[in-house]
Amino acid sequence: MLISYFHTSEAVPQVLPVAEGGPDAAVVIDVLRATTTIAWALENGAEAIQAFADLGELDTAAAAWPEAQRLRAGERGGKRVDGYDLGNSPLAVTPEVVGGKRIFMSTTNGTRSLAAVRDVPLLMTACLPNRMAVARRLMQQGCQRVWVVGSGWEGDYSLEDSLAAGAVASAATELAVAPHVGVRFGNDEMLAALALWQQWHHDTETCLRAASHGQRLIGIGNHDADFACCAAVDSLQIVPLQAEPGVLRQS
Repeated sequence: MLISYFHTSEAVPQVLPVAEGGPDAAVVIDVLRATTTIAWALENGAEAIQAFADLGELDTAAAAWPEAQRLRAGERGGKRVDGYDLGNSPLAVTPEVVGGKRIFMSTTNGTRSLAAVRDVPLLMTACLPNRMAVARRLMQQGCQRVWVVGSGWEGDYSLEDSLAAGAVASAATELAVAPHVGVRFGNDEMLAALALWQQWHHDTETCLRAASHGQRLIGIGNHDADFACCAAVDSLQIVPLQAEPGVLRQS
């Protein structure tokens, strides 16, 4: 398995067909907080997450869905969009709130990354809580070329997404116990992410808080519970998978 890391959606190359050297799997990461929220929403019984980069497109799609079976989740700049049911907190997607409902979701960064690789045959999302489950799924599927995509912050590098990219890569190497199932790293960005994970894996929450987006969240309110949830390594077994373009379901 060859794993490459792209630190923002803007850094992602053109997605080519597998036969032409394109990836057979992609893993999108937005630790603070979209992919953590997606994982917990599906864990807590959401029917699906439908992701949108554009709020107008989200509103149009949500309006066509039965009102009792939908929720709109919108976040910009770390804050919930006015008038939306949810923002972007994994603590808010409780079973009582999301059970049986489709969540129409748009965030500042994470949903853009999903759009960038939506044509890859196997698309999943990862966070620190499900990093081992994601790595296990990649190994089970026999994936050969994997792109890990960090969402960053408005086109810039993000520390926390790179930490999680390294966490997924580290998990894959742990699982590759058979001599014929090797894991190689396709670019320097992936090697740097792995080094970051090796430095911080014993204290992930401190790393998240030190990151620029962590500092941004601290500056706009009390997000202690969100930090603890997003930093909890291997606390989930769920792997959100793209079931149809833009729609993620539990697997």
